[in-house]
Amino acid sequence: MRPTVVFDFDGTVALGRGPLEAYATCLGELTDGEMLTSCRTAVERFDAGQTSYRDGYDAIQTTARGRGATDEQLSTAYLRSRQLLATDAAPIHPPAGLAEFVNELTTRATCVLATNAPDLGIDRALSALGLAGALTAVHCSVGKPDGLEPIIAATLADGPTLAVGDIWENDLAPAQRLGADTALVGVGQPAGTPTLRGATLTDLYDDIHAWASRPVTVPAGARPAERL
Repeated sequence: MRPTVVFDFDGTVALGRGPLEAYATCLGELTDGEMLTSCRTAVERFDAGQTSYRDGYDAIQTTARGRGATDEQLSTAYLRSRQLLATDAAPIHPPAGLAEFVNELTTRATCVLATNAPDLGIDRALSALGLAGALTAVHCSVGKPDGLEPIIAATLADGPTLAVGDIWENDLAPAQRLGADTALVGVGQPAGTPTLRGATLTDLYDDIHAWASRPVTVPAGARPAERL
């Protein structure tokens, strides 16, 4: 049996406000300049800890809906912004030392990515983050929180699983319900109790390595369950 680490994307391995700025800009192009300004302000207030938004995307969507944006406009703007991912119009950067951390981690654990974002620009983004070729699987358009459960169930069939993410409800709670360990990235107050916690992913490198290095005990007569 082999442990698996399931990483979230935005806010976990991909940092920077570039994608949010691109989203707000695309939304402003579909509506008006005041929408762009309001969305930027909402993200700034979220960053300053002055709101209860889940993340920057929630800040933009909630603000835009409050100003009359339709679901179609929100969806179109989001998809346009993801096409710009990891370009000068939507730059991202990794946590310090990410590539080295993941490459070393793969010697003792399977590393996969699970994100609600579509696969638009994902290959370019992974290259920019130094993760091209380092991940065993990349799951896009997952539909968290519910859509994360079958992924976690499959990895648990192969061994211990650690879910790593910045939003408790989406990235970690479904994993915890199935018996997986969890690592919360960020300073927000979670609704549950994560196994590991750090202000940034970099702060968790040593703890994740230690988790992946634990001996895996297989009960006598047991064997890994077959994947469906």
